Amino acid sequence: MATPAGPAPRLGICTVLSESKRILNAHSRHFLALSVLFLLPLSFSLVVYPTLIQLLADPTPNNSQVLLRSPPFNFHDHYHQQKPPISSNTLILSLLYSLFVCAFSLFAVGSITFSVFHGFYGRPVKFVSAIKSIFTSFFPLLATLIISQVILSLFAIAFGLFLFLVTRVIELFGIDVEYSSPYFVTLYGVVLLLLAMVFVYLQVNWTLAYVVVVVESSWGFEPLRRSASLIKGMRGVALSLLLFFGTFAGVVVWTGAVSAVGSDGASEGWKSWGFVVQIVVTSTLLMLLLLYNAAANTVLYMYCKAIHGELAIEIAEEFAREYVSLPSDDGKVPHIVSVVIS
Repeated sequence: MATPAGPAPRLGICTVLSESKRILNAHSRHFLALSVLFLLPLSFSLVVYPTLIQLLADPTPNNSQVLLRSPPFNFHDHYHQQKPPISSNTLILSLLYSLFVCAFSLFAVGSITFSVFHGFYGRPVKFVSAIKSIFTSFFPLLATLIISQVILSLFAIAFGLFLFLVTRVIELFGIDVEYSSPYFVTLYGVVLLLLAMVFVYLQVNWTLAYVVVVVESSWGFEPLRRSASLIKGMRGVALSLLLFFGTFAGVVVWTGAVSAVGSDGASEGWKSWGFVVQIVVTSTLLMLLLLYNAAANTVLYMYCKAIHGELAIEIAEEFAREYVSLPSDDGKVPHIVSVVIS
């Protein structure tokens, strides 16, 4: 007698993270290789860059303490000490760092998304195929990134112009605007809060955009539109993922900055075992967060397609294929997606 199937799991952040963990564990060595190749250099640079850039700007203070001597940690120094001019070396390093972060982020997103997508179906996940996918997805990802940043910049400019016009209208009525007054500070805070809400709303709608670029081979405005369409009814889960990974990543980076204050000396700090271990641990934790974030976005994309009825045909096609299930293939076989939105 057949055992009746259990109730479909409710789809929430725990379901997405659990499925992401299943796929990553099923191909642990593959994702470890991709993480070490792309995410570890990225996370390491995010941890050490503030210290390096401060050393170039002002090489006299201890490099292990510069993170806490710069804003927002030390307001007195920020407002009462004269900042040295930005050197050309600092500008060049900042430009190279931005290019490095952009390139490695897109490399990681392209390869990990490709691998998680195939791992979700139980298909073979090969390292060479993941690397090859970077060459086909890099420029579409870059174009989509540029367009999304342009849109965000336009919103920021619009809010800035609004604030500028409000102050000018007030001055036209003969009222002197005191920029340090509580009223102006409150207005400024409200505008920033509204801008932040718009940014969060757009980021939630665009959660699946880069997955769409890799999986559906589209670019530009289309992935943004497609993501906003798929995410309908799932914005709560997308927002939860955004807050979850954003909060933990921020805590990891901030903790690394604060713990660095225990090291002494500009040159001695880098030679200290404690400082080195702190950098390694922080970089590793950040690498894992970035890995799970990319995997979770891909899994969320699959669940969104299932909810919108787009996954049934693809699942049927996968079961129509011939698979040989070995004992070591646990967690690598295709499965039916059945969910209930919580």
